[in-house]
Amino acid sequence: MTNNFLLRKSALAIALSIAMPSAMASDEKPDNDDIEHIQILSHYDKLRTEAGSATLISEELLEKYEYDDIHRILESVPGVNIREEDGYGLRPNIGFRGVTAERSKKITIMEDGVLIGPSPYSAPAAYYFPVLTRMTAVEVFKGPAAIKYGPQTVAGALNLVTRQIPEFTEGGIDLAVGGDGYQKVYGHFGSVVNNVGFLLEGLRLKADGFKEIDGGGDSGFVKNDILAKFNYRISDDDMEQTFGLKLSYADEVSDETYLGLTDADFAKTPYRRYAASQPALMDTKHTQIMFSHILDYNNFIVTSRLYRNDYERAWLKLGGLLDKRLNPLSASLSKILENPDKFELEYAVISGAQDSVTDGQPEIYLNMGTNDRAYYSQGLQIDSTYEFKLFGLDHKLSSGIRYHQDEIERKHFEEIYGMRNGQAFNLGQDIRPTTRNIESTDALSVYIEDQITIDALTLGIGVRGEHMKMYHQDNTDPTNWLDKTTRVWLPGLSGFYKFNSESGLLFGVYEGFVPSAPSQTTNIKLEKSVNYELGGRFNDGHTELEVVGFFNDYSNLKESCGFSNCGNIVDLDTEYNGGEVDVYGIESQFAQRYPLNLQIDIPYSFVYTYTHGEFKNSFDSDFVQWGNVTVGDPLPYVPKHQFAFNVGLESQNWKVNMSISNISALEEMAGVDEEGNRKSKTDKKSIVDVSASYDLDEYGLIYLKIDNLLDEAKIVSRRPYGARPSKPRQFTLGYKYQF
Repeated sequence: MTNNFLLRKSALAIALSIAMPSAMASDEKPDNDDIEHIQILSHYDKLRTEAGSATLISEELLEKYEYDDIHRILESVPGVNIREEDGYGLRPNIGFRGVTAERSKKITIMEDGVLIGPSPYSAPAAYYFPVLTRMTAVEVFKGPAAIKYGPQTVAGALNLVTRQIPEFTEGGIDLAVGGDGYQKVYGHFGSVVNNVGFLLEGLRLKADGFKEIDGGGDSGFVKNDILAKFNYRISDDDMEQTFGLKLSYADEVSDETYLGLTDADFAKTPYRRYAASQPALMDTKHTQIMFSHILDYNNFIVTSRLYRNDYERAWLKLGGLLDKRLNPLSASLSKILENPDKFELEYAVISGAQDSVTDGQPEIYLNMGTNDRAYYSQGLQIDSTYEFKLFGLDHKLSSGIRYHQDEIERKHFEEIYGMRNGQAFNLGQDIRPTTRNIESTDALSVYIEDQITIDALTLGIGVRGEHMKMYHQDNTDPTNWLDKTTRVWLPGLSGFYKFNSESGLLFGVYEGFVPSAPSQTTNIKLEKSVNYELGGRFNDGHTELEVVGFFNDYSNLKESCGFSNCGNIVDLDTEYNGGEVDVYGIESQFAQRYPLNLQIDIPYSFVYTYTHGEFKNSFDSDFVQWGNVTVGDPLPYVPKHQFAFNVGLESQNWKVNMSISNISALEEMAGVDEEGNRKSKTDKKSIVDVSASYDLDEYGLIYLKIDNLLDEAKIVSRRPYGARPSKPRQFTLGYKYQF
């Protein structure tokens, strides 16, 4: 990669971004509370007039339930569909408006406004996801509101906002313990000395896990996260500049597996894990460095960011069974767990009830694969906003350019394990290399959007462009390579009509796009859709109401195989065309605060989402979540109904809150399998969470929370191998102190 060339281009672009504003002047200076320009939405207690669907989850809301799992907080955001996996949200599966939630690969994920996925273009599956615990806000953009953020624009964007450098000396700690060995240690400290600001932050999360492994073993995780920020400000009467540096490090060691249970075993002991999953281990490391420059010159603001992310991961887990010649058995793990009576011997080895070598029985060994991958992403991003008047109309012109490079190197290998006396053990044979390749992308993206205010109407007209040069090389075969270029322009139109100071109508239409992988030829079409939304907002300072209808018209829906959904190394990273698909639905949210008396308030809110997605053509697919599809078949893993209800009692010193969420059962396959059978659905899931806190004034704050109060054990997924549960009831007691 031409890293030196990138740095030269970056330096030039930053210099231009500093010099350009000198030619532009205005009489007014806009209010600007977000001193680091990392939070895109503003906190609001009045009617929002921006076009497009956008949701802000503030620090106050994040602290209500002290969630570490991003899934739990997003259940209260309309239009978000999720698929749980490990119960802790270590590797989230998030989608918007009916797109697949698989590894969050079809939404754009950012931290502080910058792409944070390991390789957002070349391999968008988000095996790294920032820890929610250290965030002070979460922003969700759907519809035309997401035109500024790419490359995945079909569904929308998610921006996670880290703690800002304080203007005065401040710090705090957050300590918590809970069930299943849960521990949290968090601290931050920041100050400003001679115009130089700094913030230091550290986090350690761990749990022993809630699953019991046959034959013993760990099923928990340990995560460490360290962040350092520095900035320097220069200001005069007309201009303010901020130079910033952000450094972060994160690691994780978790005893996670894709291996689930048979339905019968789940019904008896849902938190059991089979002996064959004993060796499972995920080991990751992530680092980030980012230089930033913000120039605020009257009504003109330019934010420049030069960033580099590195991520390494190695995940050891069961991938299949082998015969005595070490060839794969014909039955996959999913088939064995679907029909353990038919594959009685194979099931007995997986569960540890039978040894790999048993007199009178065929030899069966465990094929343990390690998906060893190294990623990087780097680039220069420049965003600007300019507010001005032209022909008597107010304009807010937003524009941006980003040059981005990313790469993934796969170094997968397999090892042979045996089962003896209920213990999985390594046979000590040489490793067997499997997938060895490199995929990379050089991408140049631009956007421009002008929001024009015409009396009561705010109209947004914009376009996004992506130019991607992608490369694939099979490291085991020098002749197997692919070099391709993709260009696309994505227009959008949005608007908000303000009826009065309390209510208005929003509308929009835009074109969505998801790029294909570097290894895919032109046989795999680009995923494209035309997306529409229409709705209304009301906010009188006490009551908030928003209802939005959406319709996504796909000319082609695209899917890809990964271990998390297919579990098949043969089809790994293969993409499939799904043809025309329609997705439509309604998003609604209501929030109000009722004063019970002079000392106690009752805040409550309700969120409901209806989503319907269906294929518009019939076809036979090798993709396991589609199968043999008939016109009208539903999209898999998209809930038709979702709702969340939050209610609380709050006084000056104490708070009690309860959250009730419900997600309808999910289809696990769109059509039928090769035998004409339709797969089972996941369970309908209802979860009740409770939290309480008491403010001790200068002595800090104590809090108690109970996740899954009713201790519901539901099947949240059968992909890729067997039934897996949601997290059981967990008590957590914590203490916070701030100074």
